[in-house]
Amino acid sequence: MKEFTFKPAPWIPFRDKEVLDRVRNIKREDMEKHPNPEFKIKIVPDFGAIFVNDMVMRMKLSDDLDQTCVLVIPNPSPAAYMQVAETVNYFKINCRNVHIFAMDEWADEDGNIAPITYKSGFSYSFMKYLVNQIDESLRMPMENVHYPTNENAAHYTELIEEIGNGGADITYSGPGWAGHVGFVDPCTPEFATDSVEEFIEMGARLVTLHPLTIAQNSLHGCFGQSGDLANVPPKAFTIGPRDIKNAKNRMEMHGITTSGTHSAWQRMISRLVLYGPVTPLVPTSVLQLWPTRVYVSEAIAAPIEPNELAGY
Repeated sequence: MKEFTFKPAPWIPFRDKEVLDRVRNIKREDMEKHPNPEFKIKIVPDFGAIFVNDMVMRMKLSDDLDQTCVLVIPNPSPAAYMQVAETVNYFKINCRNVHIFAMDEWADEDGNIAPITYKSGFSYSFMKYLVNQIDESLRMPMENVHYPTNENAAHYTELIEEIGNGGADITYSGPGWAGHVGFVDPCTPEFATDSVEEFIEMGARLVTLHPLTIAQNSLHGCFGQSGDLANVPPKAFTIGPRDIKNAKNRMEMHGITTSGTHSAWQRMISRLVLYGPVTPLVPTSVLQLWPTRVYVSEAIAAPIEPNELAGY
C-alpha cells in the first residue's frame, strides 16, 4: 500500500519536511548538544527558580556596585515576578539602579498600543506583579520602568541602547507557537526579509500578529484559556532582533504546557528553534548565533510521539 504523505499547510511559516522530521525525532539524550559551543542548552525539571535567581542577583549586584542594570523581561510571568519582589523585599535590595523594559505589548488594528490599564496587557501585569510588589523604599524609580506606549514606540530600541550603554544587560525570552521572540513573528510585513543579516538589524516596531500567535494567546490565562480568538488583539509592539543581538547576556526558557498537562504547543517549536536553521521564518532561531543560556523543561524535552488513547 502506498504511504500517505502530504505537504504542510501553506500558512505554516516553516515547511521544510526534511528538517522538521529531523528535529522532531531528536532524542532527549542528544538535546544538550549544539554546534555552537556558546549556545548552551540545559534540560531541567523546572527553570523557574533559575529565572528568579538570575533577576535577583543582577538587582543585588546593581545595588552593591552602584551600577545601572537593564533588564528586558517577558510577560506575563506573575508567579516568577512575585517571587522576585518578595526576595528583593526580604533582603532589602535597593533597586534604584535597575531599569526594566517590557518586551512587548498589545496594539489594536490601527496600531494604537494598549494602555497600562488594559487588564490583559503585559505592562499591566508586570506593574501589578513586579513593580508594585516591591516595597516603595526599595522600588526602582518610575522613570526606570519602561513599557511600550504610543509616545515612545518610535525610539524604544534607542532607549534601551542609550540606558544600557549599547544594549540591555540581559534579555529573557521564550519561543511562541510561530517561533517568535517577543512578538517578532514570521511572515509579517513589518519584519519581511529573507536575509538573516538584515533581519538581525531590525529594531523595535509594531507588528501584525501571525494567526498562530493569536491562537496561542487565546489559550493563556489573561484571555480566559478558552480559545476566544476574537478577544486577542490583532497587532502588537515588540522589541526587535537588534535588541536581542545587542544584549550583553541572553536567557531563553522553554517550558509552556497547557496548564501543567502533557499537552504543549511549545514542544515542537522548541526543537525547531534550537536545532533547525537560523532563519526569519523561525525568528527565535537567531539566538543560535550568539552566546545564550537555554533552559528546556523535561516536559518540553519529552518525546513527540502519537498517543492513540488520548483522543482530544
